[in-house]
Amino acid sequence: MLYGSLENVRIDKELVHTSSDYFIAFDGIIKYLRNVMDNDDSTAGQKWADQFLAECECPECHGQRLNREALSYRFGGKNIAELAAMDISELREWIVELEENRGYGDTPAPSRLTPQQYAIAQEILKEIRTRLDFLLDVGLDYLSLNRQSASLSGGESQRIRLATQIGSQLVNVLYILDEPSIGLHQRDNQRLIQSLKQLRDLGNTVIVVEHDEDMMRNADWIIDIGPRAGRKGGEVVFQGTPAELLKSNTLTASYLRGYRTPAPPHPRATEQGTLLLKGCSGNNLKHIDVEFPLGKLILVTGVSGSGKSTLINETLQPILSHHFYHSLKRPMPYDSIEGLEHIDKVVNVDQSPIGRTPRSNPATYTGVFADIRSLFVNLPEAKIRGYKPGRFSFNVKGGRCETCGGNGYKTIEMNFLPDIQVPCEACHGKRYNRETLEVRYKGKSIADVLDMTINQAVEFFENVPDILRKIKTIQDVGLGYIKLGQPSTTLSGGESQRIKLATELSKKDTGQTLYILDEPTTGLHFEDIRILMQVLRKLVDRGNTVIVIEHNLDVIRQADWIIDMGPEGGRKGGQVLTVGTPAEVAQSDKGYTPKYLKK
Repeated sequence: MLYGSLENVRIDKELVHTSSDYFIAFDGIIKYLRNVMDNDDSTAGQKWADQFLAECECPECHGQRLNREALSYRFGGKNIAELAAMDISELREWIVELEENRGYGDTPAPSRLTPQQYAIAQEILKEIRTRLDFLLDVGLDYLSLNRQSASLSGGESQRIRLATQIGSQLVNVLYILDEPSIGLHQRDNQRLIQSLKQLRDLGNTVIVVEHDEDMMRNADWIIDIGPRAGRKGGEVVFQGTPAELLKSNTLTASYLRGYRTPAPPHPRATEQGTLLLKGCSGNNLKHIDVEFPLGKLILVTGVSGSGKSTLINETLQPILSHHFYHSLKRPMPYDSIEGLEHIDKVVNVDQSPIGRTPRSNPATYTGVFADIRSLFVNLPEAKIRGYKPGRFSFNVKGGRCETCGGNGYKTIEMNFLPDIQVPCEACHGKRYNRETLEVRYKGKSIADVLDMTINQAVEFFENVPDILRKIKTIQDVGLGYIKLGQPSTTLSGGESQRIKLATELSKKDTGQTLYILDEPTTGLHFEDIRILMQVLRKLVDRGNTVIVIEHNLDVIRQADWIIDMGPEGGRKGGQVLTVGTPAEVAQSDKGYTPKYLKK
């Protein structure tokens, strides 16, 4: 059945209603599945074939990747795979111990080096130790050297590159970092700031795009851009030292002085049943039981690598997605889950792009573009001409500009240089042909509407309830400055996440939805965080549950319930340290979060 047969299979004539037996070549199910995986380009085909695949450990090397001969060489009693599987902090301790225990006899012991071995290994061990120190300095002590790069977050990848640069000891270099504090707990933030100062002290210039308060206070020079976002921004509102910034009257300064706070504490929500997850043991989780009180804003906190994402994104979310939508993603190991009857759907609002091509934009993603096209179709001018909704789509032939295929620009491939995009000479970037642009609503063509910012569109469509409801929610999450037709490839992770949140808000909810957000404050200013928290609070006030993985203390202190994980990252993490309201967690003496929350 699985692998087919070499000779033809005989099928009885009674079964196929023929005069004689029927002979057929049979390749087997596995060859058929392989064929679908290799040759079927459709998403549906790949998804169908994927459900029969599961990753499992190689029975020969047991996940160590090397053959028996390579693994038989040992140094200090360990082979290369065992060393690569250690956490970086653990490996650093092991090397120091090995150097301290160097033997004086000539017979090597497993964890001791002979003088001859030490003479050979001394310089190499020094190099390894120095490089590990750079990784420790940027807060990556919980990673192992054999961790797959695809499983690293953006902040982790950036900090690995930063460690490489510190190690290279170059001078007179201009370093540009975009939000290096992503995914960092306050404790690790100090180590990162020290690493950046180390680069500066070598004689380099470090430019950091950042919203983190500690980073701002430690800067030598601050350039504050504003005063608001989008068309209302784009000016330098302040430049100078942090001390001078505090005396200015910019929006950033008012938050740093404490005159404004990202949101006042809110009365705690009432509980609506609980979700109990038992025996979670994926990655570094230590067979833990976790209780989620529903109808609340729940914050999952802890240092980087403490098991927050494993618990929420890789255990809880796949369980719920499988239960409600028959999703194929397998959850990490767990024993049981109770309380599913209290919720009716799960929504994961992550920071992945809302579309991978310039054709997708906020209007198409939120579904408001369909309503705008319907509005244009119902205009007298469009009815006279007999236009259908497809006429106003830039993805369908008919109304779009055929010179650029509705893109609005042409891509010119440059040898040895990045591709450049030039506006289409026929439509000048408007995407539609002349006839389509002649249909106007309040004097604006469909291209003019796509070029409006959300703030302008809210005023323009104030009398069209269906359209207004959807775009008002985008304005409510603080994205009034982006354009309706802005290509999704130009949106940041935080902007994509808030558009997804706005899309969910514009839907009619049942009050029993569970929302999951992973670090929603990435790329957000204090003012944006205030707006985001109002949005999340609205969801909770309607009876929904919001689970947020977060390091930002302004967000943590507004939680109804906190689940603090730790105590460290990697193998020393994976436990639930404290649960309770922010006031209760701040009194705890376990882990690092309470100390910073108390301040």
